[in-house]
Amino acid sequence: MFSKACEYGIRAVIYLWSQNTKGIKLGVKDICKEIDAPEFFTAKILQSLAKQDLVSSTKGPNGGFYINEEQENMMLLDLVKAIDGDKLFKGCGLGLKHCSEIHPCPIHDEYKKIRENLAKLLSDKTIKKLAEEVSSGKATLVSLLG
Repeated sequence: MFSKACEYGIRAVIYLWSQNTKGIKLGVKDICKEIDAPEFFTAKILQSLAKQDLVSSTKGPNGGFYINEEQENMMLLDLVKAIDGDKLFKGCGLGLKHCSEIHPCPIHDEYKKIRENLAKLLSDKTIKKLAEEVSSGKATLVSLLG
């Protein structure tokens, strides 16, 4: 449902937040190792999120990515929109350009419900809450199956 960029971005930001309480800044290598993501691609995603002020970063020997106080209560919806845009919440399930209430595609009504439910799910979840689930062991950010 999400692009690979969005999947890696979500996992990276959740991991960043889970480490945030320790007050450390994390390098891309460390993040990617923990979330099983490609370094170069994930670095580009994190740089884009830093430019959008959804994560923070500093350069230098003690630099890295981190979450600041203003970013702590970020909703998962904000992160998804920052990476994938809002097409997922507005677009046609079949990719038609002119699908609408007046001229619906064959799955329009059902897909509209799915979009609305997904938007609600993502707007009800904060990155902080998801990170707490990972930190407590209730959830994971890596696939356990090979």
